[in-house]
Order: sequence, then C-alpha cells, then structure tokens
Amino acid sequence: MPNDPLLSKCADFLHTLCVDIPGRNVGSEGNRRATRFFRDTVAAFGWQTESTELDVMNWSSDGALLQAGGRTFPARSSPYSRGCSVRAPLVFASSLAELDPLDAGGKILVLHGEIAQEQLMPKNFVFYNPDEHRQIIARLEQQQPAAIVSITGRNAALAGGLYPFPLFEDGDFDIPSVFLSEEEGNGLLSLARQTAALESRAVRIPSKAFNVVVRKGNPDAPRIVLTAHIDAKLGTPGAIDNATGVAVLLLLAERLRDYAGPYALEMAAFNGEDYYAVPGQMDYLRQNQGRFGSIALNINIDGAGYRNGPSAFSFFDIPEPMQAAARRMLDTFADTAEGPLWPQGDHSIFVQQGCPALAVSSLWLLQHMDSQDITHTPKDNLDIVDPRKVAAIAEALDWFLHALTHGST
Repeated sequence: MPNDPLLSKCADFLHTLCVDIPGRNVGSEGNRRATRFFRDTVAAFGWQTESTELDVMNWSSDGALLQAGGRTFPARSSPYSRGCSVRAPLVFASSLAELDPLDAGGKILVLHGEIAQEQLMPKNFVFYNPDEHRQIIARLEQQQPAAIVSITGRNAALAGGLYPFPLFEDGDFDIPSVFLSEEEGNGLLSLARQTAALESRAVRIPSKAFNVVVRKGNPDAPRIVLTAHIDAKLGTPGAIDNATGVAVLLLLAERLRDYAGPYALEMAAFNGEDYYAVPGQMDYLRQNQGRFGSIALNINIDGAGYRNGPSAFSFFDIPEPMQAAARRMLDTFADTAEGPLWPQGDHSIFVQQGCPALAVSSLWLLQHMDSQDITHTPKDNLDIVDPRKVAAIAEALDWFLHALTHGST
C-alpha cells in the first residue's frame, strides 16, 4: 500500500491535471499549461529538461445543423474538420463499391452502413493505416463532395467510448464533415437526391504545443525510457487517458531524483497521442533516428488507475533478466497482474523500432477495450480513478528500476 505522503502527492498531481487545468487537448492553453507544469515539476527534482515547440492545430465548433426533407437533423462537426455552409443534393454510399462509381462532386455525400462502421485513420497517420481506409480517403478526395455526413454508432477500439463516433478526425483532410447517430440518421436515408442545407460552424486555429523530454544519468549508458502522453481529447478531463500516466512519471521523477544506476533514465511526456497528427511522437522519432538501439527498455503508462480490477503490466519482448525482475515485482506488489498485449499506446512506437517494452494500464480497460464507453468522453474523470493504484504503480516501478540497478535480477 502506498505511504500517505506519496498518495497525497498523487492526488494533488491528478487534481492539477484534471481539475485545475481546463482541458489538455493539443493546441489549447490548457495543454501548454500541463506541459509547463510537468517540465517545471520535474526540473525541481534535478532532471535535465528539453522542450520542443510543435506547430499544431487547435479547433472549435459552435455546432452543426443539417436540414433536408422538411426536417432538421442535429449534426455534430467532425473534430478538426473545416466549417461549411452548403446547399446541395444528397447522395449516399454504404461501401467502397458504392462510392467508387458515384458522382459526388459538389454534392452532400452521406456515408452509412459498412463504410461507416469504424473510424477512418487520419490520412497521414504512419503507425496504423489499413489499405481500405486509405482507399476510402483517396476516393473521397478524388470525388470532392461539397461536404460529408456520416451516420455512425460505437467504435470503442478506435474511437474510444464516444457515441456516435466521428468517422473523420483529421486536420489533414479538407472536405468538411459532420456526423449523426444511427438513430438520428435513419430518417435521412430516404431523401436521396433531395436538396439539403448543411451548416457546420467549425474553425481551425493554428497553434503551438510542446513535447517535453527529461533526462538523468550518463548519456552514453543504455537508456530506460519512461513515457506517458500528456494530452487529452477535447471535451474530456482525460483522467485515465492519461493524467494517471503523467502522475506516475511525476511521482517517479521525485523518487528517482538521486538515481545513480547503470542506465540513463529518460522520461517523455508525449504530446499528441490523442491528436490526429501525433506530433510529439513524430518529433521523438526524428530526434532518435538511428539511436533506438541504445534503448534497453521502454516503460509506457496509459489507461492506468481505473477503480475496478488490478493494474496490468504487459510484456513486449522483454529479455531476461529484466523479465525475471518484472515478474518478481508482480509477486511483490498486490493488485497487479500480467496483462495481455495491446497496441493502442505509445509503447508501440518503441516495439516497432525493435525495443522491448513494459506497458502499464488497467486490466479492466484492456479486457473491455472494444465495449467501454469511458475514454474520450466526459466520463473519463477523477470519479473513476483510484489514486492508491496510481501511487502503487509508481512504487512498483521504482522497486523494479532499483532491482535492475542493484543487480538483484
């Protein structure tokens, strides 16, 4: 069980990130406040800090409205979409096969059914981008409809707990778009070729953000890199996604302030995991090109601290004796378990570069990833967090790093 001072600090960090700072979406002032808070707090513990300025896009919307067939439909602006005011005929497509021959140029295109079952990956997203998604985006850009209306349901694996989910969340895709739930959109499907009026009061705002990387130890030694993304989706406090991960890094930064072990320690508060262009991760990849071979282990924390169930520690190609130390950590600390392998986190960029990784999350979240309705919604607030579990993760990882340091493996 974490000691009381540790638990108090953990609660303070979480309150700052989820309550005192109003929103951490990339490009917002709240996001910049969060990165400054992380940088300044860790610097006070004696870590060397480096902040990289990133060109990003903030975004806002005052809502959207679709009118057709004498009815009004309560549309929502797609995140990072351009705004529009369009009057044009409606055309429909439920699959790529229906979209291919369609003449949608200058019309309002309604996507529904099979083609709208899962969120389309941003067009320039390099880590995961299925061929079918890229084909759909390419065909839409060839067709150039005046605007797109998507009718969607739930897609927790790719879009989090939102209902309905936005089919598009991509500031690099310039066709204006809005979305409706399946219930809201049913009445639209009988209005093919009728003229509709669509207004989306969305605005793209050029902005700045910062990636923060902090270091301690011999820079020529093998590195252990601890990571957590500091941004959150627009409209959510981002408690388990991912204030809890950032809180673990902050707790560890203090506990490891006098670290003098055989590894170089590095912490990255990645800025952009929940943002279409993942700018912080891309910046880190550029800065570490040709240097991933020096990383002995990545430890990534995302989705941790959920109130139900144990904390999950997932092993990605961790070599012996590190794996032995990690398993002893699980035996030593209560309310921990080995978790399944999962790709939806920043550890994936390390695994793809051939680095071993230890990914820390909540077992409940991993087991319900495809059905949960929490992440990316206002439900992701401090009410669902158990700060004792967050503090316990910091204690366990501190124990693990010292086990490696003292050769107890």
